[in-house]
Amino acid sequence: MGNMLEIRNLHAEAGGREILKGVDLTIEEGETCVLFGPNGSGKSTLLSAIMGYSTNQITNGSIIYKGIDITDFPVNKRAELGIGMMMQRPPNVIGVKLGKLIATASSKERVDEILNSAEDFRMENFLDRDVNVGFSGGEIKRSELLQLTAQSPDLILLDEPESGVDLQSIDLIGNKVRDLLYDRVNCRRSAPKKVSALVITHTGQILDYIGADKAYVMGEGRIRCSGRPADLLKKIKTNGYGDCGVCKEVVIPE
Repeated sequence: MGNMLEIRNLHAEAGGREILKGVDLTIEEGETCVLFGPNGSGKSTLLSAIMGYSTNQITNGSIIYKGIDITDFPVNKRAELGIGMMMQRPPNVIGVKLGKLIATASSKERVDEILNSAEDFRMENFLDRDVNVGFSGGEIKRSELLQLTAQSPDLILLDEPESGVDLQSIDLIGNKVRDLLYDRVNCRRSAPKKVSALVITHTGQILDYIGADKAYVMGEGRIRCSGRPADLLKKIKTNGYGDCGVCKEVVIPE
């Protein structure tokens, strides 16, 4: 397998402050990686930098996607190339109906299919509403997943998909994330493509659904270590972020 994503010595600022301080990270084709780390360690900034959001300014390093240097690409170009992201706190989009957004993100051949699938996400009554306006936390997550399903990206970035979600919704969300990663949307037409993912999680609940291959731990704007997801999560729950107990490097404490 080749590399889907390579992050090389990435430095980035947000609000005039350096957040990423030399991140190195690789995700192979078809590989699902999870990202652990204390609050403020740079996890969300890293995903936003990969997606190309203007809230961040990359000052050094590079982002290589499918062998292409996309460090200076705008967010729409990255989306066209096959990168999609579920934000932790997406903005309200006043004046844009969810159904219209879904139709725009879908290929012409799949518009009706995706809109009809809104019922599976329990979003069929939201298609005529402005995106995220008045949505609960769980409704926003389901809306974001429906949008990703319409886009059908090759690289999926998920920022805490289980946060703010009640117990009834976590099963639905977990299963829909799994469908995206295993390309169950498209596999009826052809052989499943190799979908990769980088998933931020604090609780580890999403690991019950996605079968992650590798885990990284961030601390103070850098990748401090990597290892098996279940092993790292267990050590973090036991010891906190002072020492993950699995990798050689000591993680910067909260």
